[in-house]
Amino acid sequence: MSPIDEDLVKRIHRDLQDDFDEELELELEDRDYGLTPSDGAERSERQRYFRELIRLQSELVKLQDWVVHTGHKVVILFEGRDAAGKGGVIKRITQRLNPRVCRVAALPAPNDRERTQWYFQRYVSHLPAAGEIVLFDRSWYNRAGVERVMGFCTDEQYEEFFRSAPEFERMLVRSGIQLIKYWFSISDDEQRVRFLGRIHDPLKQWKLSPMDLESRRRWEEYTKAKEVMLERTHIPESPWWVVKADDKKRARLNCIRHLLSQMPYEEVPHADIELPARERREDYIRHPVPDDLIVPEVY
Repeated sequence: MSPIDEDLVKRIHRDLQDDFDEELELELEDRDYGLTPSDGAERSERQRYFRELIRLQSELVKLQDWVVHTGHKVVILFEGRDAAGKGGVIKRITQRLNPRVCRVAALPAPNDRERTQWYFQRYVSHLPAAGEIVLFDRSWYNRAGVERVMGFCTDEQYEEFFRSAPEFERMLVRSGIQLIKYWFSISDDEQRVRFLGRIHDPLKQWKLSPMDLESRRRWEEYTKAKEVMLERTHIPESPWWVVKADDKKRARLNCIRHLLSQMPYEEVPHADIELPARERREDYIRHPVPDDLIVPEVY
């Protein structure tokens, strides 16, 4: 095996290790960082990452309380190439928040009826009311990216989008919605490694669609579309923020930290909570659950 191939295998292995860490994060419900990678420096780095993630997530809980308390309305857009890490940071943001307050909008391809609507119409129903945060995992910017590159819209529709999008976003801001837009930027080489990692991980293969593979082939066309999109829709009312995402863990921390800096939140005081005593009634009898209703305890 050539040195180049060995390096590629190592990088794919590290990417698969990151995927394992992602699943570990989602199960992490305490402050135990008893991870045991073979390399001491790597272990220390991962421990620092987990500690900082927990700290930032604690701040997100405070932000959530402030949003509810003040009736603030927030929309956050996550855009970027396939495998750029948008879903990973969305998971970390929502992991410890109340889904009734902070929800994700990930719209599928439009159906026949939606294709006849005003382009922004199907997104409007997902906008927040007072005290809500909505995270769009891809948004109306599909028209400026995927639809443009793949030929799913006409030149006229494309140009109309650029006339309408800034005005649409200004309308949202005037209505009291705070709009934050993130573009996750990864290199050509890093996307290749992540795609190869998905190909070799049976648990991740569902993430690879024919559209993803085609986007890989059309890398340069997507680059041109992205550059035009940022130039024509970067407005003072809702500027773009670019997240360097070749390192997934750093990208998550940097994005969450930046998101927190975009709102003047503060800790909302809460009354002390006391667990009430359980009422006990002499006439209450708890009946046993029939054995055929019990889930088998295999583990």
